[in-house]
Amino acid sequence: MVNSTPVHSLFSPEAVRERCNELYHIGIDGRLAHFDIDLSMIEVASKRVVTEIINNYPSLDVPFHSRWRHFEFEGSDLWGEIADREGLQGRERMIAEGDLAVISVLLDAGAGPKWKYRDDITGLWLGRSEGLALASLRLFEKGFFSAVPEQPLRADALALQTLSAKLLASAMQVSNQNPLVGITQRAALLRRLGEAITARPNVFQCKQTIRPGNLLVSLAGKNNLFARDILVSLLTHLTDIWPSPIRLDGQPLGDVWHHSQLSRADVTDGLVPFHKLSQWLSYSLIEPLQKAGSMVQEPDGLTGLGEYRNGGLFIDTGVIVPKDPATMVKVFKPADELIVEWRALTIALLDFVADKVRSLLGRTVEQLPLASVLQGGTWSAGRRIADELRQNGGPPIRLDSDATVF
Repeated sequence: MVNSTPVHSLFSPEAVRERCNELYHIGIDGRLAHFDIDLSMIEVASKRVVTEIINNYPSLDVPFHSRWRHFEFEGSDLWGEIADREGLQGRERMIAEGDLAVISVLLDAGAGPKWKYRDDITGLWLGRSEGLALASLRLFEKGFFSAVPEQPLRADALALQTLSAKLLASAMQVSNQNPLVGITQRAALLRRLGEAITARPNVFQCKQTIRPGNLLVSLAGKNNLFARDILVSLLTHLTDIWPSPIRLDGQPLGDVWHHSQLSRADVTDGLVPFHKLSQWLSYSLIEPLQKAGSMVQEPDGLTGLGEYRNGGLFIDTGVIVPKDPATMVKVFKPADELIVEWRALTIALLDFVADKVRSLLGRTVEQLPLASVLQGGTWSAGRRIADELRQNGGPPIRLDSDATVF
């Protein structure tokens, strides 16, 4: 059940899907300000996704799109090897994996085209999301987020609250020659995480220790745990860590933005929620919960992710068509209505493509849930077509991001 207050009505995947679909239908009628929708090209986009799935997962056994995929390199599960070596198992492993997922996802927003992380252990030299994942894993392994040296594989409130941008930059190999977008904002986000979990000991404290991963203990205790419950819990307890452009009744809303064509008769008039990183984190928390014995029901209760790889797929295949050609050469901020429109259409169209992909592959929702279509899938298809069309592999629309949304 969606919370009844107007503010909290935005804190659910149902609100994301409902409001994005409203803008989609306005677009189908040709009444959006910035984009048209050409459904005749949905077959092209869907076939691209099918090709990616078959190439990446020929058995069609596709895992979820989650942070754990970025810890897997050339057949090796780097996190699994670390956890096994340290003897982590059961509830303690679940909590540690919760810590790692939260930290790594919060550090993940776009790195920019120049930054790369060099790993001395594997010899890998990676940029973008994979580089951020590897960097966060190595920092976690070394106890960078732990205030207890003899217990490195954890993130706790004390270490998070005292994290400086300078220290984080050094650990992530940032320099003038290796710049990482938003390093100051990333450090601030982790400090606010430390503050938020400290303020909620009833949720995040276990055995006298305050850690983000302790949230999984309370979630695992639910008799009937749905994927949406994970997101609602994250939004309820952690939304105030985000630098929110919009607040209602003093409540920060996180990844929620304004679009003039979405109408409501209350204080949420014009507001479109996406909760991109929180939803990706929700997908990433499903696996530790399941490994610890909790059944997580209805993963498709969550939505697709409104980010530039998925959105780029639809623009680059001609499904989403900018009305103004100058759109492709300008630079936009996340709050710009054009970006809000693009993200909303992306989320609505991901459901559409997921159905088409299942039909083409002869799979059911249970066999190929949305999270697997994203992984197989739309995200990698968006990256591939971007590499084909643009020298730097960037998105078709240029973004001025502060590393807390994209």
